Amino acid sequence: MAVRHFLRIWDFTKEEVETLIEKALKIKKTKTWERSLQGKILALIFEKASTRTRVSFESAMIKLGGHTLFLSRNDLQLARGEPIKDTARVLSRYVDGVVLRTYLQETIEEFAEYSQIPVINGLSNRFHPCQVLSDIMTVIEKGKDLYKSKIIWLGDGNNVAQSWIEASALLGFPLILCCPEGFDPEEELLREARERFQAKIEIVRSPEEALTDAEVINTDVWISMGQEEESERRIKAFRGFTLDYNLLKRAKPSAIVLHCLPAHRGEEITEEVLEGPQSVVWDQAENKMWFHMALLDYILKGA
Repeated sequence: MAVRHFLRIWDFTKEEVETLIEKALKIKKTKTWERSLQGKILALIFEKASTRTRVSFESAMIKLGGHTLFLSRNDLQLARGEPIKDTARVLSRYVDGVVLRTYLQETIEEFAEYSQIPVINGLSNRFHPCQVLSDIMTVIEKGKDLYKSKIIWLGDGNNVAQSWIEASALLGFPLILCCPEGFDPEEELLREARERFQAKIEIVRSPEEALTDAEVINTDVWISMGQEEESERRIKAFRGFTLDYNLLKRAKPSAIVLHCLPAHRGEEITEEVLEGPQSVVWDQAENKMWFHMALLDYILKGA
């Protein structure tokens, strides 16, 4: 059987994604699961710091009966210049799966090319697939209809936004991205989503227009890891894109607010909104673990 990797949402079919989300919701609701990964070892190779992605994957693996090895880049010979392909081939002999959180999507793709075990994207510069599917799990859990709700991405067209684009295209729900000029997602990705999937994806510039009657509002930091030198330029460009109470009032009263965290209070979102009754960010963070349980069970059990 061919090794299955999960490097981006389009690596899975619509049916697989729907099944994983349904399974994650069931596991969370019933709090029952099989210890299906006893004897399995998951390596987590993280070039970037993490709280939620690391702990949720480790907790998920342990709950399923498996074990984890956390490896920063400095723990490996990668830090001394060993080729990625060599590391991939060696680790394939030792562990049963790898979660790779790195700066470049190309690093993950090269690792997967030479790996004989499943590789999962824990974040790259282009995509954050596990984050977005657990976010969609949260939207469904909160009773929102993906196909009838006005779903908004507010802010930078970053890696999380691009995985929302892939999810929208694959699952077939409409998506509106509200980004300042010059901070759109990749044009080629948008083109492929529209041509390959006939995706209903729209880009608008006005936060006020985007938030009007919105039911699901998603935002993220303006300055991601590795972009610190752009801080001044980005803060200036994103002026007016802060999700505050006045902007939120344009949405439907039943609207929910998502943020994948960590949040920069006072920049992309205010304390009042983040801690307010429409915020579901803490459930959203928890759901990473439940979704990762469903994903790991699916991708590692037969590996």
